[in-house]
Formats: sequence, structure tokens, C-alpha cells
Amino acid sequence: MDNKTVLIIEDDPNIVELLRIHLHDLGCKVAAEGDGLKGLASAKEGHFHLIILDITLPGLNGMEICRKIRQTDRQTPIIMLTARSEEIDKVMGLETGADDYLTKPFSIREFIARVKVIFRRSEEFAIETDPTPASAVINCNGLEIDLDKRKVTLNNNRVDLSPKEFELITLLASNPGKSYSRKRLLNLVWGYDFEGYEHTVNSHINRLRAKIEEDVSNPKFILTTWGVGYRFNEEL
Repeated sequence: MDNKTVLIIEDDPNIVELLRIHLHDLGCKVAAEGDGLKGLASAKEGHFHLIILDITLPGLNGMEICRKIRQTDRQTPIIMLTARSEEIDKVMGLETGADDYLTKPFSIREFIARVKVIFRRSEEFAIETDPTPASAVINCNGLEIDLDKRKVTLNNNRVDLSPKEFELITLLASNPGKSYSRKRLLNLVWGYDFEGYEHTVNSHINRLRAKIEEDVSNPKFILTTWGVGYRFNEEL
């Protein structure tokens, strides 16, 4: 984890210092902002391997910051911090584009474990997709996935996908014919700590199909492997 850069957007200086110390112990370089607007500016100007984002911030709240980051950056992992514990807030954070979610107060051991998962998952996802210069664009029967631009088009028409939808289609299309269980997709796209959220995979697959399949009841791109999970059609 050496040389990983992390941005903390949090207005509690005690939390910032605590996280900074333990991230430094992991070999990370840390920048911090205590204001939402300044944090958003730093996120857009810098290159970070991880953003730790509080929801309640002066200037601009974390949900809005996450949305604005995801408009131009769909790749940098985001861990949200909040004092809220309701399930709906967690779902909203994840649907906004966050990769993980920690409710205050949290143990520093759990925080470190989540950070390690994020970095490990990013490395595994990169290995699975392996975008080389020759394969940075995946073309398949009118469906084009530009891995560098994180852009998907279908018959030359842009398809607007959420960050997780893009990661799902990229992972599946990079490995046509390979069946992934829901648990494996959760591990690669959402992280190991989301076990028990298999329905999240199903709902994202359903939304993907609605956007790219001509007939969702008879899909040609994303196929179901009965008793296992999903695969990308290798016969196209």
C-alpha cells in the first residue's frame, strides 16, 4: 500500500488526525480538507487512490460532493463517514457512488480493514479487466465499452451508467463466457464487507439489462448462469 494517496474530507480535526496517523502507518500519503467546497475542489484537482468523505460538512454535504465527483470521476474509491445508522442512508450513499460506508463511532481496526479491502479490490479488479492498449475499447455487436474514458455506447448512442453498473459491465465483458457468482461480483465490485447484499447485484444487473438489452426477458449480452450467477455472452 506504499505510495497510495488518500484525501480526507472531514470537519472534525480529531478524526482527521486519527485517520491520518493510521493511514501513514499503512504507507499512505494523506491530504485533508475540513470544508465541503474545498474538499470537492481538492478531489477534482488531485489524483487520489481513495477519498474518505464525511456526510455532514460545512459548505457542501458529502452526498452532493459524492455526486459531483462521480460526474467526472467514476473510478476513485470513496468511503463515506456518517453519524447516521439508518439503512436508507447507507443505500443512498452507495447508490450515489460511494464504495463503502462507515457509521460513527467506528473502531479504527474496522476502518483499516475497510481501507485494505478497497485497495485490494481495486488491484483485483484491475487484474480481472486488464485493459492493455490493444484492448482499451471492447466492441461487441454494437456495444462499445471505452475503459479509459469510462464510456459505454450502444449502436453509437451513449448509455448513461452508474459507477457500479460500469464496473459490472466492464468486468463481465472483459471475461466473456466466464460465470461469476453474485458473491464474487460483490467481492470484486463492492467489496468483501457487503456479504448478504446479493440482491444489490441482481438489481444492478436488471438496470444494466434495461439499458443495453433490446429484450430484457431474452438478453443477448448479459446472460444468467443458472445456479451460479451471470456471464457475458461469448458467442456474440
